Amino acid sequence: MRASDKIPFLDLVSIHQELREELCQVFQTALSTGCFVGGPMVEAFEQDFARFCGVRHCVGVASGTDALRFALMAAGVRRGDVVVTVPNTFIATAEAITQAGARPTFVDIDERTCNMDPEKLREYLETRCRLDSVTGRPVELASGRPVSAVVPVHLYGQPADMDPIQALADRCGLIVVEDACQAHGAEYFSNRGLSPTSPADSADPSPTPLPSRDREGAVQGKASLLPGGRWRKAGSMGRAAAFSFYPGKNLGACGEGGAVTTDDPEIARRIRMLRDHGQARKYYHEIEGYNGRLDAIQAGILQVKLRRLPDWNESRRACARRYAELLAPVAGLIALPHEPSWARAVHHLYVVRVPNRAEVQQELAAAGIGTGIHYPIPLHLQRAYSALDCSGRDLAVSERTAPELLSLPMFPGLEPGQQERVAERLKAAAAAEAVAGLSEQVAGR
Repeated sequence: MRASDKIPFLDLVSIHQELREELCQVFQTALSTGCFVGGPMVEAFEQDFARFCGVRHCVGVASGTDALRFALMAAGVRRGDVVVTVPNTFIATAEAITQAGARPTFVDIDERTCNMDPEKLREYLETRCRLDSVTGRPVELASGRPVSAVVPVHLYGQPADMDPIQALADRCGLIVVEDACQAHGAEYFSNRGLSPTSPADSADPSPTPLPSRDREGAVQGKASLLPGGRWRKAGSMGRAAAFSFYPGKNLGACGEGGAVTTDDPEIARRIRMLRDHGQARKYYHEIEGYNGRLDAIQAGILQVKLRRLPDWNESRRACARRYAELLAPVAGLIALPHEPSWARAVHHLYVVRVPNRAEVQQELAAAGIGTGIHYPIPLHLQRAYSALDCSGRDLAVSERTAPELLSLPMFPGLEPGQQERVAERLKAAAAAEAVAGLSEQVAGR
């Protein structure tokens, strides 16, 4: 097979070739100014990304892990607290919690969206916690630790169902910090704080039009798309949000990078100190901090790419629609991603569920088609978190879906012909494995 016949899981070469001159100019600017850490390029990107997300503040940091860790610390999570998240995410979500001095605990996901199930969050707060008589906030029964925050993960580029999560957090006095590391530009239709007769929020002068498809309302108890609601960007709904600019992200640097977005000026101020050794100004350290700054060259690169992000996201959406059409005939064998009416995903990943994943992946690899697995082992089953003792916890959906999830090629330059090849090979492989599985069942009787 020729190299040109192969379909990569991700193409990081083509877009950088297209942007070569603009990216080289960023490097030339850094060389001519001698400004490599902080400075005008970082500040300009922070302003642009805050505007893109619809928030007042953005603080650039060294990685997505730093972003989430600093956001938790700046928002008020304290050493010894419990922070609730999901187990089907990259380990950085839980690492940031433990590195902030807190303890992660996990609630299960919705089977269709693979995002946090608000009903499972409610069950955890009502059955595994008690309310402190003084603070009125939840205390975990098993550990005796206070629960202070919730970290919903906008997995694969699709926002979690934020309205009911926020409502539960408000009721229990919890901080919500979004893990938006895979969701640059994703949107969520929020009815929060509105009634069916409420006027639209004037803070959003040009909201995305109401979706014309899939108007059943929502999953997991969300009521409906109310006339007074509005679309909100990922990163604009919690007390703060964390983004990663790892190269493979929808908005990726040419190296490491991250950012925190928030409307809270005090959180932004504290993160600026945390990222720079606790300095409010040079050599005046108000707190003990970290070395977590965003490089100027990476900020300049991100600013160039940010201008193209809306088009890239639309390209991903078109690819997702094409996959859905191509794979519709075998929807009984392959579970396709579910996008509720209240979500506008940006498809950082296009993840399907297939039985006998290992065999299907091998057959696609033999045909020169790259795939990925996100993520093979839920965090509560990882050796790194064996001390958390999640025995008895109902995380059945995360455990059941993990062995079946398969990420297909997804990037802005993916061609229709390539998608057709992927779909045909995937359909053939899934059908063959289904027949083989049925034959084994019959033989075993």
